[in-house]
Amino acid sequence: MKKLSLVLISLLLITNISFATNYSSDPKLFVSELINDAISKLSDKNLNKEEKANFIEQIALANVDINALGLYTLGEIRKSADKSAIEKYQKVFEKYFLKSLTSRLTDYSSNKFEVINAEKKSSNYTIVNSRIVQSDNQPEIKIDWRIYTKNADKPLIRDLIVEGLSLARTQKEEFASILNSNNNDINFLISKLEEFLIN
Repeated sequence: MKKLSLVLISLLLITNISFATNYSSDPKLFVSELINDAISKLSDKNLNKEEKANFIEQIALANVDINALGLYTLGEIRKSADKSAIEKYQKVFEKYFLKSLTSRLTDYSSNKFEVINAEKKSSNYTIVNSRIVQSDNQPEIKIDWRIYTKNADKPLIRDLIVEGLSLARTQKEEFASILNSNNNDINFLISKLEEFLIN
């Protein structure tokens, strides 16, 4: 669980930049620029928690493919569920995703990130390898970024794989467990996400 939190923080860190900034369309540079901006912003002592959270939300909305992530984590039920229920789920999932990110952001202390390599898997996907450098209080953490590049001018983050663990797949398995225990009722899953938003 601690590792997952570090991964999500990494995503937050990465998706952290000035609102007007345009990042490179090259996936490796895209991740590198996001990381550098994130570290700079999150370690800025002149910004309070709310300002950092608002900033992260805007950056995540611009640079993470939240809609695709939401559909993926919903699993096979997305093919049979009512269209209006899917639309409601997508709206709630976006809020859930953003709150999950920003809630892990509060007491960030600067860590050194390095982008190591990039491997183009297809015309639509590139995997960018990076790491959080080992420090006195934490070991090295390897993070692979799954970057969606169908639009070559606008790369989007679709997943983070931290030490071999896909965050998207982990979320999908968690949602599948909730659905399987409740007759695959998408409305039950929506209500669980809404509970998270209230608390």
